[in-house]
Parts: sequence; C-alpha cells; structure tokens
Amino acid sequence: MATINLTKEEFLKRVANYELNPTEWNYLGEKPCIIDFYANWCAPCKMVAPILEDLSNEYADQIVIYKVNTEEEEELAGVFGIRSIPSILFCPMEGQPRMAAGALPKTSFIQAIDEILLGVKKEA
Repeated sequence: MATINLTKEEFLKRVANYELNPTEWNYLGEKPCIIDFYANWCAPCKMVAPILEDLSNEYADQIVIYKVNTEEEEELAGVFGIRSIPSILFCPMEGQPRMAAGALPKTSFIQAIDEILLGVKKEA
C-alpha cells in the first residue's frame, strides 16, 4: 500500500469532519493514520517521503499514511496550524492526535507508530 494524497474533501470523509464539529476531534478512519503535511519544494519533506512509503508497506495492515500538500490544501494547513514543514500528525483510533515537526528519522516514526498509534509498550 502506498501513501495516499488527501484533498480537503477526502480529509473530511476519511479523517475528521472539522466543519461539522469544529471544537471536538472525532477520528473517522478504520485504522490509525499518519498525515504528512508537505510541499513539493521542501527538501526535508523529500527526505521523509521515501521513509513514509516504506512504512506504508511495512505497516499496510495496521495503519494508513496520508499526505497533504500544504500549497494545494491551504485551508487544511491552516486548520492544523502548520507553520513549518514537514509536520506529521499521528492520529490514533481513540484520543487526541499528536503533531511532530521536522524530518524525523525512520526509527522515530517506528517508535511513534508503535506507541501512539498501535499502543505497543516497549520494554526498557
């Protein structure tokens, strides 16, 4: 499974309809997801893209990875207060999403997927 590009319309159907319920987060997805807010000209975004493609294959049965082009979807970027890119939103099935900024290494993505999205606790 590859990453999936989201428009505002798709976001409202697949992730959360912030127009119907602007004050409360209500995740609509069938699996936890990662949303990568990016731009085509962004060098750190280009570094993260292949990592997310790999993770979309490695975790295909467990999570979905979406991409939002902040230049084309300015309203979505504004709703989430995106000021720098890449910005990564981790959306678990229950609870509030968590935002991370910057080009994370693959190990950080795996840790966030396991802990935030899948609820896997690592032994110390």
